[in-house]
Amino acid sequence: MSSNEESKSSLPSKMLGIASSLMLLQLLSRGVTFALNQALARLASPAVFGTASIQFELLSSTILFLSREGVRNALLRAKSDASEKPQDGTNSNSMHPSVENISLLPPLLGVPVALFSALIYLSLTPTTTLSQPYFTQSVAIYAFAAILVLISEPLYIKAQHDLRFGIRVRAEGSAVILKAVVSVAIIVFGGEDKALLAFALGQGAYGLCTLVVFWLAYPTHLKLWPSKITETVHGNVRKYYFEPKLLQLSMAMTSQSFVKHLLTEGDKFAVSMVSTLEDQGAYAIASNYGSLVARIVFQPIEESSRVFFSRALASEGPQKSDDSKGTGAINLAHTALSLLLLFDVHLTLLLVTFAPPYLPTLLKLLLPPRYLQTSAPQILALYPTVLLPAMAFNGTLEAFLASTSTPSAMKAHAQFLVGASVASAGAVWLLVEYLGWKNTGLVWANSFNLLLRAGWAGWWAWDWFRRNHLAGRSWNRALPSLAVWLACLVCGYVLRAASPPYGGLRGSGWKGLGLEDIRHIGVGVACASLTVAICFFSQRKQVKEEASILRGQ
Repeated sequence: MSSNEESKSSLPSKMLGIASSLMLLQLLSRGVTFALNQALARLASPAVFGTASIQFELLSSTILFLSREGVRNALLRAKSDASEKPQDGTNSNSMHPSVENISLLPPLLGVPVALFSALIYLSLTPTTTLSQPYFTQSVAIYAFAAILVLISEPLYIKAQHDLRFGIRVRAEGSAVILKAVVSVAIIVFGGEDKALLAFALGQGAYGLCTLVVFWLAYPTHLKLWPSKITETVHGNVRKYYFEPKLLQLSMAMTSQSFVKHLLTEGDKFAVSMVSTLEDQGAYAIASNYGSLVARIVFQPIEESSRVFFSRALASEGPQKSDDSKGTGAINLAHTALSLLLLFDVHLTLLLVTFAPPYLPTLLKLLLPPRYLQTSAPQILALYPTVLLPAMAFNGTLEAFLASTSTPSAMKAHAQFLVGASVASAGAVWLLVEYLGWKNTGLVWANSFNLLLRAGWAGWWAWDWFRRNHLAGRSWNRALPSLAVWLACLVCGYVLRAASPPYGGLRGSGWKGLGLEDIRHIGVGVACASLTVAICFFSQRKQVKEEASILRGQ
């Protein structure tokens, strides 16, 4: 077996390792973030919480997304020969100089992007928001923190190239903990008037900690400027800083990322424009709580799937005619995608079945009392039944799309994203302005946007396999068995019939927990145990068979 084949045969196990590491990271970081939000929601006013969690986080994510997302995706798509051993005899495990130079684009782009974004944000911010204590200083610190994270980006790409995801777990995990400690400590000891500054300094600590941990892992690889590359091809000497095709792919994906960012963060853009600071705080706390499942489960699966599909299909053209391709990496990709979609369907069924009956009780236990009177409960009610399922399918299908799309497909996808952004903006106007749904309308519009994107990515996956001689492969294996559907249907009816008439808890907090609530929770535990057991035994044989295909047995 060739080294390339051995590498591909080990990809599924590596993907599971990557996914488990990222889930551990998300579990740790989101657990700490959840505790932080619980403390901050009680220490800071909704206006301050909304400013930091919606507007400042949107500023930070915009800088990071525009500076690095396209480069990350392009380097995942880099062919295996781009990272082969260079002619100068350097370590074969090191990145090719052209890949290394491209990895320096995020910090080079990040400085002007951060400066421009911060200035635009300050110029568009209303006076009532600007008048908050330490507002301008906090914006500057958030922009600087983003630059610190971008300086570590080449080291992140190096770690991803080496499949050393443990470094990322240590970097981001420790950074999140430090951010929480710094933010809470400054508010506790400095007072509520320094709340915005506390959020900003916490974000600065996050950026610094991320950079330090990556630098300690690769102390000799920290660079800020690319090196000139000299190559001899057929007797012709060529000198360059950035490999043209890889640079073109990076720029194409960066421009595509801009539209995708507008769609992904469209709800935050909208809520920052149409809602008061207090309503932004309610939306922020609902978003933080509601996205826990997405961050802990969906995001690691999407990121590890993107690595898996990119590596597995790196040497496979999108329209190969060799039939052997259909039984190799392409067949492996079909099996992996089917299993991922099967997981998404199961998780969606479990969320729709069990979340709504217990959400009122859970909110009264976890939400600070003053947020129970805001729109946060209504927003959170839509997460398990509408937004989270859309996130699951969109993440899985777009991971495959990003790993397999050709330049022409990326261009078509970019055009589609423009159309989707127009449709999403129309949905926001219809639901928020015309129907007056305000923050709940933003959740519906965001779900509509995600389903549009998932539909395009799903069509691409079907067409890609059709062109690679797998049109006859059934997608029915991505659907649960009839027993699972029946179990969810019956348990969903039982749980809703057994719900307390007053909607869970007679008051907020644990003191409101009564005997009827305990009985309802007991019924839920029994139904959940039965449903999970049916899922396991009815799908065990299929999952075992497809897992053996992934292992190459």
